[in-house]
Amino acid sequence: MAHSSATAQGVFPVSITVEFTGGLELLFGNERKHKVILPAQLEDGSRPNISYLLKYLVNNLMKDQRTDMFIMEDNVRPGILVLINDADWELEGEETYELQQGDNIVFVSTLHGG
Repeated sequence: MAHSSATAQGVFPVSITVEFTGGLELLFGNERKHKVILPAQLEDGSRPNISYLLKYLVNNLMKDQRTDMFIMEDNVRPGILVLINDADWELEGEETYELQQGDNIVFVSTLHGG
């Protein structure tokens, strides 16, 4: 029983998969898929959400200095589609969506040269 109550309180870190496609992987060392482990609870007591994940990705995984290619005004740049477990993030609450254990977050650039 102790294990389930610890899980309910969010003691264990949140492990998610983050993927970048459509050219965004170039900003992240040419790696498409990343395993990310986030704290279960942030300093303010809240759970990590997409907004927190965006800052984490820029500060910890992004290899390219051109952060404006991914983030604009603390949100994803226009032209980047975000999928949460294969659903458009607009259906899940966008940047306020609280990340859950095992989530798969995909960032797809819809801006292609040509």
